[in-house]
Amino acid sequence: MKKLITIGGLLMASLGVSAQQINDWENPKMIAQNKEEARATFTLYNSETEALTNNKENSDNTLSLNGTWKFNWVIKPADRPKDFFKTDYNTSSWNDIEVPSNWELQGFGTPIYTNVEYPFTPVDPPNIPHDDNPVGSYKRTFNLPVNFEGKQVFVHFAGVRSAMYLWVNGAKVGYSQGSKTPAEFDITSFVKEGENQIAVEVYRWSDGSYLEDQDMWRLSGIDREVYLYATPTSYVKDFEVTSILDKSYKHGMFSLEVDIENTTKESVTNTIEAVLYDKNLRKVLTKKSKILLPAISSKTTKLSGKLTNVNRWSAEDPYLYTLVLTQKDRKGKVVSSTSSKVGFRTVEIKNAQLHVNGMPVLVKGVNLHEHHPTRGHANTEEMMLKDIETMKRNNINAVRLSHYPNDTRWYELADEYGLYLVDEANIESHGLGAEHQGTFDTLRHTAYNPDWYDAHFDRVKSMVERDKNHPSVIIWSMGNECGNGETFFKIYDWLKERDKTRPVQFEQAGELRNTDIVCPMYPWVADMKKYAEATDKTRPFIMCEYSHAMGNSNGNFKDLWDIVRSKPHMQGGFIWDWVDQGIQTHDENGNMYWAYGGDFNSYMYPNQENFCLNGLVDPDRKPHPGLYEVKYVHQNVQFKAKDLANGIITVTNEFDFTNLSNYHMRYEILKNGKVIKSASHPLNIEPHQSKDIFVQLQEMPQENGVEYFLNFNVITKEATRMIPKGHSIAHEQFMLGEGKFFAKKEEKTTLPKVQKEGDWIGVNGKDFQVWISKWGEIAEWTFKGQKIINEAPKPSFWRAPVDNDFGNHMQKESNVWRMAHRNKSVKSIDVKEDGNSVLVDVVYHLKNVDADYHLTYAINGEGAISVSVEMDIEGRKDLPELPRFGMNMILSNEYDQFTYYGRGPVENYQDRNNATLVGIYESTVAEQYHAYLRPQENGNKTDVRWLTLLNDKGFGLRVIGQQPLSVTALHNRISDFDPGEEKKQRHINDIYQRNLVSLNIDLKQRGVGGDNSWGYLPHDEYRLMPAKYSYGFTMMPYQKEAQKVGLGK
Repeated sequence: MKKLITIGGLLMASLGVSAQQINDWENPKMIAQNKEEARATFTLYNSETEALTNNKENSDNTLSLNGTWKFNWVIKPADRPKDFFKTDYNTSSWNDIEVPSNWELQGFGTPIYTNVEYPFTPVDPPNIPHDDNPVGSYKRTFNLPVNFEGKQVFVHFAGVRSAMYLWVNGAKVGYSQGSKTPAEFDITSFVKEGENQIAVEVYRWSDGSYLEDQDMWRLSGIDREVYLYATPTSYVKDFEVTSILDKSYKHGMFSLEVDIENTTKESVTNTIEAVLYDKNLRKVLTKKSKILLPAISSKTTKLSGKLTNVNRWSAEDPYLYTLVLTQKDRKGKVVSSTSSKVGFRTVEIKNAQLHVNGMPVLVKGVNLHEHHPTRGHANTEEMMLKDIETMKRNNINAVRLSHYPNDTRWYELADEYGLYLVDEANIESHGLGAEHQGTFDTLRHTAYNPDWYDAHFDRVKSMVERDKNHPSVIIWSMGNECGNGETFFKIYDWLKERDKTRPVQFEQAGELRNTDIVCPMYPWVADMKKYAEATDKTRPFIMCEYSHAMGNSNGNFKDLWDIVRSKPHMQGGFIWDWVDQGIQTHDENGNMYWAYGGDFNSYMYPNQENFCLNGLVDPDRKPHPGLYEVKYVHQNVQFKAKDLANGIITVTNEFDFTNLSNYHMRYEILKNGKVIKSASHPLNIEPHQSKDIFVQLQEMPQENGVEYFLNFNVITKEATRMIPKGHSIAHEQFMLGEGKFFAKKEEKTTLPKVQKEGDWIGVNGKDFQVWISKWGEIAEWTFKGQKIINEAPKPSFWRAPVDNDFGNHMQKESNVWRMAHRNKSVKSIDVKEDGNSVLVDVVYHLKNVDADYHLTYAINGEGAISVSVEMDIEGRKDLPELPRFGMNMILSNEYDQFTYYGRGPVENYQDRNNATLVGIYESTVAEQYHAYLRPQENGNKTDVRWLTLLNDKGFGLRVIGQQPLSVTALHNRISDFDPGEEKKQRHINDIYQRNLVSLNIDLKQRGVGGDNSWGYLPHDEYRLMPAKYSYGFTMMPYQKEAQKVGLGK
């Protein structure tokens, strides 16, 4: 019987010390004791019918040990109850703990979030601090099922972090480390009839922790399922399915290797029968092999076959066959049976491209950490399904399992619902240094030390052997940010020999030989373009991490994909990352918030604050606005205006295996945001093909104040389990004609009256009155006695920094703009008549930036105020970039009904607004707020033509831009979201809705960026550098029912 029995003798001898002086958990040579070899995860049943159903809970051969265990926690190993495993040890005073779980989230110890820095000191591989290395002792009883008697009995721990010892009935069974792949032990000789005791001792840190320095919460304990399983005395130990396509990509080539083990002292003759069923449970292939097993031996038998016109597996059409593998004795009686899903697909690198089933694929992927909002790393199937559903609905087709093998249920679901997976070994030693990230000491780095080779290799091998049968796994990864010593060249060579059906990617290799895919993280745009233009590349370029989705981010995403789509060998990448790793908790008042690094009183440990909040979705999977942009850029139907004036559009099918006839397409023509025509258009376009379609356009007079748009929407015809009928998978918008919405129109009004009281200027007309203070601000504005605004429009140059702003130090480098609007003096105020308007010209001097700011109010006889602003700082090299250029005003909280004509419906910024369509949108002001887990700038809308803020009687303010505006309407002031020059430990429960409406009417706001969150700036075209800025807008009273008050309409 094969067991992985690794001892630390060689290392101990090399160190010149005795074995007793080195702890197993501080010995890189001590990977495990008495642990079973890694294998595929499957369940044995007593019949083929049970195997076909494959419900582990219904198997007589398994016994779940999930549930309540007795638990003791101490902060250091010396304090642990050393004899707790003994059968007479009394645990009645111990706490209860649920398994699986992380003990820190059950009230034991401190959750720690850190990125690069190790969570303990000193960092001295392989040594671990002895004064702060918590130990959890677990114990429970179980009754051995009667039908287990006479069988081999194993215990399966799917995941334990970080190192564990195991005892059964007081006897030591073994040891294991490597927290993200199973630890299995043969406990046949340890169990007895009736009640048994099982005891597990878990160490928070071990030498293995030096290989587990991933950017995530450092949580401990038994956090995946635990169960017993029983096998016959001769049984299927492991099996490997290879199901690829022939060279035509039409026929399936099936092969199966089955490892059989005989634990008896007598020879055994068995028949291995493999039956392949299609989705309708029809047998499509049957193969048998007779095998003679000598006493206490193991053998491998091979079967193979061919399926003509096979149904192929892909992320678009994840067709799965079911393999039922049955072991029968010499009389034909079933000894045991198991099953596995089988997907036929071929993965290969050809012509510097990643191909699936003969088609080059674009990787539209995300990175995924295992994270549950309340359970930490002890994830649930419900949450996995929610992830897959949200991914599928947002045009995500691939997931990099960063940076460790996930729970096996995730792979089964990915097989079933269709996702391409990069399976990554549980290896990251970032705190010791990483390639492409500066210099580091290779002499102390695990990847360059041969004493650590076995520890690295075991993690890769354990992953491969566990996950080898999953069609969703199309790429292996050897690890993340872990160096690239000789260890990884040797492991790469082993991988290429071990599995010839999948490529290997390794970011640390760069363009060295030990990676089949060039997979950089956060490349410079210039480097992307250089690789794209190169003609000598033999490997695809697929970013393992990019578009860092920290907070309000994912700017310029389309720009990156314009490069991806420019050349065939540029094939996409994996956004960092999918889910904000916030943990749900509550403050002293019962208000919920999402905790991040530095919370839970973890100030005594290293932490990287909210750097764990990098997701496209919240911890509860509520989408961020950035996901809307990702969905659009990823969409598999692309539109290009070929001859827009004549209604000719080129439509490209970017699916790899799906004809667009599976979808409906509708189009609309809009005039000033209102639909004037809508119709359907049939689609029948093969994958990777394009066709021109014709849309019948009607007469659209190009008038001042009028613009037309053509909108397309592609929706599903039928529902699937993940995507409903009528779900939009792609959309596009084109402006028809030149668009004259902002062309001036003549408006007939009367000239208002001007009066002066001291230094104040009054302007009166029918039903309205405006007072301009001596400071040049609108002190009062009423219409029919109703107050329009509470605080005058004031210059606005600052925004609450987004996380990317903090990363590139905008909050400090542009700090001069934070208070530039306040520290100003009035240079002049002039009043004059111009046609039917009164002009009030105000010139301020902004002292902080030593610049003049020219503001003009043009007030007509109907009470409308046209505001024009100009500031010339062109050539001012002494001034930093502006976060925004606009004006802010405060309205009463009653004006909380928000309607606008611009890009929507979700929050958008100038570098993240491609997905949003120009249209008319309505919401409450409260609904404009997006609660990023660390408060920051949010809620903006771009390309706004007009907006209204009304009360429940339909009265309020209307604003019309003289050019497109950037607008934010919230129940909070900018300062509410701004922590100052340092982030501070702020959360959503620190934001309280104020009894006001804060309205920003801007020309522009700086892009949010997103190439990374620790230095990269927004792209130049989305920055507000010192220049000459001018813009304008018109404000007016508005009554919805009448449709016209002043210029409101």
